[in-house]
Amino acid sequence: MRIISGNFKNKKLFQPNNNFTRPLKDLVKESIFNIIEHSKFVKFKIKNCEVLDLFSGSGSFGLECISRGAKKVFFCENYIPTTKILNKNIDSLKCKERTDVYIKDVFKLLNNNPFIEKKFQIIFLDPPFKEKKIKELIENLNESNILDKNGIIILHRNKKYKDLLPNKFNIELEKIYGLSKIIFGFF
Repeated sequence: MRIISGNFKNKKLFQPNNNFTRPLKDLVKESIFNIIEHSKFVKFKIKNCEVLDLFSGSGSFGLECISRGAKKVFFCENYIPTTKILNKNIDSLKCKERTDVYIKDVFKLLNNNPFIEKKFQIIFLDPPFKEKKIKELIENLNESNILDKNGIIILHRNKKYKDLLPNKFNIELEKIYGLSKIIFGFF
C-alpha cells in the first residue's frame, strides 16, 4: 500500500495485519482519484479542500488527499490497533498539522457532530462490508448538513451487497473494481 500521486508519491504506508481492517487497494484508490480529477460532475479540486474520512482504517484515502493538496483531513476510526497504524502513517508523512483523528464510533461521532461549522467537499465512507446501517449513516450525514453544496460522498461497498440507500441520496456514478463497488453521490 502506497501513496499514488502528489507530494508523498510512492511513499509506503504501514498497514494493519489483522482481519478487522480491509485496506483500500491501490487500483481502486487510483480509479477513485481519476474520477474525482476528471469527471464533469465533480465541481471542485482536491487542492485546498477539506475531507472527512469515515471508517478510515490506516488512512490510505485521506493521506492520498493530503498528498494531492487537500487542506485538511478529518479521520474517524474506532478500532484502537488500527488507529495506532493510522497515527504512525500520519507521523511518517509529517502531516499531523493537516489532520484531526477521532477515535470514536462513526455513528456516535455524527450524533455529536463536532463539524457544525464545517463543510466537506469529500466525505469518504469505507465501512466494514458487514456493516448494515448504511442508509442510517447516509441519513445522518444529510441531517448533519456537513457536505458542501458542490461536495460528493464516496461509498466503498462489496459489489455483492444491495444496500438500501436514502431517496435523498443521488447516485451520480457507480463503478465495480474486483470485489469493490464505489458509489459517488450527493444530496
